[in-house]
Amino acid sequence: MLRNINPLLGPELLYALRAMGHRQDIAIVDANFPSEPDSRVIRLDGVSATDALEAIVSVLPIEIDEEAGAWRMIAYDDPHHILPIFDEFAEIVERVAPNRGVTSVQPDDFKTRARDGYVTVVTGERRLYGGIIVRKGVIPPSAQ
Repeated sequence: MLRNINPLLGPELLYALRAMGHRQDIAIVDANFPSEPDSRVIRLDGVSATDALEAIVSVLPIEIDEEAGAWRMIAYDDPHHILPIFDEFAEIVERVAPNRGVTSVQPDDFKTRARDGYVTVVTGERRLYGGIIVRKGVIPPSAQ
């Protein structure tokens, strides 16, 4: 155990978060998400995607110098169809990166971004479209 570190952040995940570079992506996905066999995968079975996101952004800065710092899938091919989990993702992102929001992308684009990212965290999330991708930002010298 470590002080001031969310207990959901195990050694493999902490290592990945620390090893990630600026503007690299971490995908936090639901239990049904197809993870690529050649990608780096960390499992958080039994943990919701929102709890995983909350834990991860407690230590990971979100990119603020680009148009988007986080992405989620468009549900049911309708960009106006907002699922409850989308609001939960947005609330968490807004808390740590005000005015950033979460950008919606087509499912195929989301899967490509996840595949090309630094790491994929497969959660126990059972809600459909329960995934989000977060781009790592920087911690400026004055914030240390």
